[in-house]
Amino acid sequence: KLGATNIPGIEEVNFFKEDGNVIHFENPRVQAAIQANTYIISGPNEEKPLQDLLPSIVSQLGMDNIAQLQNFAAQAAGGEGAVPTVEEDDDDDDLTRRSL
Repeated sequence: KLGATNIPGIEEVNFFKEDGNVIHFENPRVQAAIQANTYIISGPNEEKPLQDLLPSIVSQLGMDNIAQLQNFAAQAAGGEGAVPTVEEDDDDDDLTRRSL
């Protein structure tokens, strides 16, 4: 037996998966066996895409998750409402003259 003790007052637990999804527990039962470096999380849970839990879980994100957020932002910029990019060329003087 591990001799785990209950840890009260945990509102949520999130497990970040490599595929970009999150296993999300609300009001889970959390137990810990500190001497065995073991934590037990149980209760109802859902697997959700990371973006469904934003912005409330931003403070829980690690570097891998930040990279995923950057990818989501880049994909969103490429879709509807994207900001157009401006290509530089040597004809800027012509544009300036026409604008005046």
